[in-house]
Amino acid sequence: MALYLTESDVASLLDMRTTLDVLDDAFKAQGSGGTLNRPRGRIPLSNGSYNLMSAKWDAMGVVGHKSYTATRNGAAFHIMLYESEGQGLLAILEAGFLGKMRTGAATGIATGCMARDGDGIVGIIGAGNQAESQIEALALVIDVKKARVFSRTAERRESFAERMSVKTGIDIVPVASAEAAVDEASVVVVITNSMEPVLKSESLVPGMHVNTAGNNTWLGRELEPDAIARFSSVVVDDVDQARIESGTLMRAAEVDQFNWDSVVRLCDVVCGNVTSRRSDSDMTLFESLGVALEDIAVAERVYRLAMSKGVGLELP
Repeated sequence: MALYLTESDVASLLDMRTTLDVLDDAFKAQGSGGTLNRPRGRIPLSNGSYNLMSAKWDAMGVVGHKSYTATRNGAAFHIMLYESEGQGLLAILEAGFLGKMRTGAATGIATGCMARDGDGIVGIIGAGNQAESQIEALALVIDVKKARVFSRTAERRESFAERMSVKTGIDIVPVASAEAAVDEASVVVVITNSMEPVLKSESLVPGMHVNTAGNNTWLGRELEPDAIARFSSVVVDDVDQARIESGTLMRAAEVDQFNWDSVVRLCDVVCGNVTSRRSDSDMTLFESLGVALEDIAVAERVYRLAMSKGVGLELP
C-alpha cells in the first residue's frame, strides 16, 4: 500500500543535515550518469500555471514527479514517488516544506564547493519563507561570522533576523539596502521573486560567491547581464532547465554577456570533474532553478524514514 505524508509528517522527519547528505549523494549519482532529470513543464491557467517535473535515481530504485499549481491564490505541491522496477506507487508527499529544504540544501552544497575557505560574512537579499532554509544550510557548510539581510519591508527583514539568529546561532543583522547586505560579504544569497535585477554589478567584489535561488521563470532576473560577465564560473543544477527558465542567464546571453557553452553542472563540481574556483580572487555564481532530481531524492529518504518510524497514512 502507498503512504500519504502530510506537510507536518514531512517536517517531523526531515532536517537540514539529512537534506544536505541526500543531495550530496544525488549530485554524485547524477555526475556518474546514475540519474535522469526532466525540466519543468508548465500549463497556463487563468491566474497562474500548473507545473510538472520528473526524475529517476537508478541506485535508489525510485522514479517520480512533483506537480503543483502556482496561482495568485498560492501554491500546492505534491510528489508522487514510485518504485522503478514495477512495484508501483510508494508514496504521495505534500511537498511545500520539502521543496524549501531541498532549495536551501542545494545552495549549501554549491557554496561548500565553490566559496573560498575561511570565515565569511553572508549577505542575504530577500527575507521570505525560502530565505530561511538558505541561511540554515549555509550555517552547516561554512563558518559564518555574521549575516546581513535586506528586504524591502523593514518589518519582514527585522523579524527574519531575530528568528533566524535564534535558530542558527548566527548574528544576523537587518539592513536598509541590498548594497548594505552584500558589503564585505564573501557569500551572497539572492532569493526574491523580483522581475528586475536586485544585485548590481558594482556590488560584486573579487572572491565573492553568489547564489541566486528566487526565480525559475524567463520573466524574472535577479542579476544584471553585465554582472554575469564578471563571474569566472557559472554553475546551474540542470542546463536544459536553465536554458528555458533562467531569465537571468537568458537575458545575459541575449546581450552577449554570457555564453551557454561555458555553463557548468553542479553535479560535475560536486564530483570534482570541474573546478569552479582556481583562485581566491575568482567570483563564482550558482544559479539555482530547483530540479526534480532534488525533490525525488529527498522524497525517497523521507519515505524510508516514514516507513521505519511508522509515520503517515496508508492508502488502500
